Amino acid sequence: MKNGGVGIKVMYMDEEHLFSVEQISAMLLTKLKETAENNLKKPVTDCVISVLGTAFDPFLGGKHFDEKLVEHFCAEFKTKYNLDAKSKIRTLLRLYQECEKLKKLMSSISTDIPLNIECFMDDKDVSGKMNRSQFEELCADLLRKIDAPLRALMEQTQLKGDDISAVEIVGGTTRIPAVKEAIARFFGKDVSTTLNADEAVARGCALQCAILSPAFKVREFSVTDAIPFPISLFWNHGSEDTEGVHEVFSRHHSAPFSKVLTFLRRGPFELEAFYSDPQGVPYPEAKIGRFVVQNVSSQKDGEKSKVKVKVRINTHGIFTVSTASMVEKVPIEESEASSVEADVECPSQRPTENPDGDRNVQPESSEAGTQPQVQTDGQHTSQTPPPPELSSEENKIPDADKASEKKVDQPPEAKKPKIKVVNVELPVEASLVWQLGKDLLNLYIETEGKMIMQDKLEKERNDAKNAVEEYVYEFRDKLCGPYEKFISEQDHQNFLRLLTETEDWLYEEGEDQSKQAYVDKLAELMKIGSPIKVRFQEAAERPKLLEELGQRLQHFAQIAADFRAKDEKYNHIDESEMSKVEKSVNEVMEWMNNVMNAQAKKSLDQDPVVRAQEIKAKVKELNSACEPVVTQPKPKIESPKLERTSNGPNTDRKEDDVEGKNHFGADAPHSNGDCSSKEKSSIHMDLD
Repeated sequence: MKNGGVGIKVMYMDEEHLFSVEQISAMLLTKLKETAENNLKKPVTDCVISVLGTAFDPFLGGKHFDEKLVEHFCAEFKTKYNLDAKSKIRTLLRLYQECEKLKKLMSSISTDIPLNIECFMDDKDVSGKMNRSQFEELCADLLRKIDAPLRALMEQTQLKGDDISAVEIVGGTTRIPAVKEAIARFFGKDVSTTLNADEAVARGCALQCAILSPAFKVREFSVTDAIPFPISLFWNHGSEDTEGVHEVFSRHHSAPFSKVLTFLRRGPFELEAFYSDPQGVPYPEAKIGRFVVQNVSSQKDGEKSKVKVKVRINTHGIFTVSTASMVEKVPIEESEASSVEADVECPSQRPTENPDGDRNVQPESSEAGTQPQVQTDGQHTSQTPPPPELSSEENKIPDADKASEKKVDQPPEAKKPKIKVVNVELPVEASLVWQLGKDLLNLYIETEGKMIMQDKLEKERNDAKNAVEEYVYEFRDKLCGPYEKFISEQDHQNFLRLLTETEDWLYEEGEDQSKQAYVDKLAELMKIGSPIKVRFQEAAERPKLLEELGQRLQHFAQIAADFRAKDEKYNHIDESEMSKVEKSVNEVMEWMNNVMNAQAKKSLDQDPVVRAQEIKAKVKELNSACEPVVTQPKPKIESPKLERTSNGPNTDRKEDDVEGKNHFGADAPHSNGDCSSKEKSSIHMDLD
């Protein structure tokens, strides 16, 4: 590319476009995010990219084994068939796919395996063969490179072969028997393949996503990220011609992490970040960026100012100079002296600037007194400036000594001014080596936005084209099947001819038309096909709905007949309301008979007299008119209640009731008894 970076040429919209690696990566992540959102049915905000291992060879991987096979067969096909597979990208990609399949087969089969590709190039079929021994000979130089990253890993961890209890290998290339043998030979023990090679990375990423997301609750895991490459800072001061270098983050330093460096400067200065081991970094440029700390000035007394610079590795492993502040001594007024003295009396309550947990590193520097102090504060560093500090002059004379001095008959000394320490935030101008400029970044974003919109329009165009194609195939099959009775013979032939013409148009002139052209073509077909489909659906639904309507009419007519027959179940319904039911039943029955007679005169290839929706509406109308009347509940009849007083039953009853009750169960007079007419009154007395 023009800026010296790597670019990728692609054919897009029948034109050749050049995209940077950053653009391609952004497009891939955008597509992955879209795929995840479609499956999760929710927006995706975090993306986790997992990197396994810290010792690696960027030029040793599965694709390099594939390239060995591709180079072999390209040369073979050139000699055998006079075909140059590298001249066409599509052909070369197809060969890559077939070689990858062949590589996987050779992991389990040691004998000759054929490679057959039909219509490979210029309508010619090609074939070849390969066995495991030949493959290992082709890849001998790659197999020799396996030991290097393993040896580097052991050196970094400072482990010996006896310290390793088990070796687990994960990845597609580990299926190659020669790779397994090389790893087992290095560690002196058999390798284990208990993890699913295809799912291990995906599962790890899913777990990390769940840990980061507040929507999931997972078991607590201690996951510490580490930076794979050491990072150093270089600084100088132009006016005094001094410079220094310090490694701020060593190899495998935990991340995220922050450190504070203290400089003594009289003016602005520049920091340059770079990777300490350029040979171990798989990038052509070891520099990270330049950071200029601005607005630095000396103290009022001419002394150098203390400048605190915070450097940070964030969660994503990106280095930056996050903040910078200058410690400045400011004299205070007498009105503020009392608050300052209160601070002096309670020095233990003031947080110290350098806690015990900090460690100081003093790199070499030619400037006297300018050795920076590196202050670590764990994984999370507060960006609040250190609290104000009191000058050393204040702490020399306690308050009690000051009071005693006033009693001494000596000439008064000049009072020293009160001084407090404040932290002034300083701007930091960053210029990163691999960072895209703001204008270029906006241009890339705008370009990708246009491409996304173009993809959306292309998808809509393809969907419209597919809809026409599906409609043609669907109706062609059904016209000779279920739809055959619902179209006249002449229309049947005309419609079949139109469907055939539309199919021919799709594969010739209509191969690459606009979305509107396909929409218009579909509307032309539906103008004829939709009435046929409606007739078929109506013929299927109409008999069921008419049967349902007839059953409801019979139900309400039977209830009206029972009412006229004085059935006790309906004798509580008013005469006028039942007349309304009878009227509704008669009207709907007359309507149903008329439409059934009219429909009987129509053929199936004609539009129906009545639609299913109309019959459903009649059923609903009949139910709403008759159902509330015939389902009226009978009124409840309450039985009379016997009122009682505190002395017994109520006396306000009819005399005959009392007498009847007295006669009930009374014996007839006996000839030898002593009964007389007075006993009757006595009975009344007893009842009272």
